[in-house]
Amino acid sequence: MRYLEQTKIENKRFIDYLKGSLIFVFFHIIGQIPLSLYIISQSDIVEGVHTQQDLFNNLPSNLTLFLVLLPFAVVLPFVYLVVTRLHDQSILSLITARNRVDYKKIFFSFMLWGSVSTLMVFFDYWISPEDFTWNFKPLTFLTLFLISIVMIPLQTTLEEIIFRGYLLQGFGVLFKNRWMPLLTSSTLFGLLHLWNPEIDKLGIHLIWYYIGTGLFLGLITLMDEGLELALGFHAANNLVTALLVTASWTAFQTESLLIDNSEPSLGVELVITLLLIYPLIVFIFAKKYKWKNWLSQLTNKF
Repeated sequence: MRYLEQTKIENKRFIDYLKGSLIFVFFHIIGQIPLSLYIISQSDIVEGVHTQQDLFNNLPSNLTLFLVLLPFAVVLPFVYLVVTRLHDQSILSLITARNRVDYKKIFFSFMLWGSVSTLMVFFDYWISPEDFTWNFKPLTFLTLFLISIVMIPLQTTLEEIIFRGYLLQGFGVLFKNRWMPLLTSSTLFGLLHLWNPEIDKLGIHLIWYYIGTGLFLGLITLMDEGLELALGFHAANNLVTALLVTASWTAFQTESLLIDNSEPSLGVELVITLLLIYPLIVFIFAKKYKWKNWLSQLTNKF
């Protein structure tokens, strides 16, 4: 059984996926209540602050990170309920077309991208050390590490299950093919990043990075018939971002090992990531897992 086509064997309706999505949004908003209450309680900090980024820069970073990620943990149980009750579908079928989740693939993808992105960070540090501040504070970093290894995988797992799982399969029900769900879910993934502070700093053209990342994650999901590679990649990406390097203008405001003080620019790095690094990662996956029939895997009707 192929990943998207699993929905064909049951009487699925796209309207049910819209209902499920609204449930996820509702409980995500509920999960934001603790952060909202905490911000209200910090009236002395909130006063005079004009942007969300300035606000987060003035709040304790570890507590703020936990509260920002909490809504994702709140939503996860309701994903299980929606999938099993509303759609009468196993949670396994939302993750993979295999008989069981392939944790080796998650681990390989995590280690591959974790290693590559870590090397990229330290290469930047090596060639331009003046752009970085070493920020290691043992107790603070230990707290950050513990929060990150628990909460960030919950966040990235939820995002993958919803965008490359739930919505990809939902749009499959609507369009009855593979390429339109890939394009639609990737575009939605990109558009939901419009509120990221990186967009304010680097400009609207950064949206192509998020859409491109969505296409990359969707492609490896369709080619591999499951979320495992996307799950590992996304978790590694966000953990490296939280633990190794951050900047005053990024979505994650953490006490990471390095603080990037350089003035960011959009251009060469975007092109290199989308047109060189991502295709190289796809090539490695394709060789290792012997992907074939690319055209049918990405465009087939059902």
